[in-house]
Amino acid sequence: MKQTRRTLIAGLLLSVFALAGCGKKQEAAQEASAPQPEASAAAAGDREYVVGTDASYAPFEFQNDKQEIVGFDIDVLTAVAAKGGFKVKFVNTPWEGMFATLPQGDRDILSSAITITDERKQSMDFSDPYFEARQLIAINKSSTDVKSFQDLKSKKVAVQTGTTGDEVVQKLLGKTSANIKRFESMPLALKELESGGVDAAVGDNGVVANYVANNPQQSMVTVEDTKSFAPEYYGFAVNKGNAELLAKINAGIKAIKADGTYDQIHKKYFGN
Repeated sequence: MKQTRRTLIAGLLLSVFALAGCGKKQEAAQEASAPQPEASAAAAGDREYVVGTDASYAPFEFQNDKQEIVGFDIDVLTAVAAKGGFKVKFVNTPWEGMFATLPQGDRDILSSAITITDERKQSMDFSDPYFEARQLIAINKSSTDVKSFQDLKSKKVAVQTGTTGDEVVQKLLGKTSANIKRFESMPLALKELESGGVDAAVGDNGVVANYVANNPQQSMVTVEDTKSFAPEYYGFAVNKGNAELLAKINAGIKAIKADGTYDQIHKKYFGN
């Protein structure tokens, strides 16, 4: 009986030690499998965000001969991402319908020469401004009667649908005016001017000036009207309430402006 009792007690003690050992091994395994703070930070730093951009808006975003998406906005946001500790992947996205991709989750950031407006702020959040622009009028050299925006009241005008140019022309001619011809891209609007389908085209100065300068054979000139067109500011857009991503972008913008990177990119596309 004594031997049996001793055997039982010894067995129980061995079971307790075995369970304790298993518990320690399990805890160690859980600790080993748990993400370490450093690893989590590294993973977060490697996060790649999908960027929507309408690559038909040179020199801000366009496709080169290799069908790569390049341009001022692309270089700026790439530099911003490097400073902000994240990666970006640019995806060509048509302007019409682009803004809907943010709440749908198809795009994380929009980088497409987007003017910051109060109306757009209702449905998306913007970064700090990274570019100042104005509207610019393009006409044929023969149109000597167009010297200001007001002179377009009785003219046919081409614009890109849904842009600031579209909005300002609507205010001048009327929202439903038959004299407003809308196109999917600004180059298409300018080609309509080349062919004589309209008397003028209105769009962001960087795009219009770039197109006219690179198509001298078309005999187009630009008309600047600083009295009619107020300065506009471009920003990178994110989904409403995405404060974490917005903070990363703003930190990157601040950094590239401070170290001279922004000035180098600006000079590359627009000179001094």
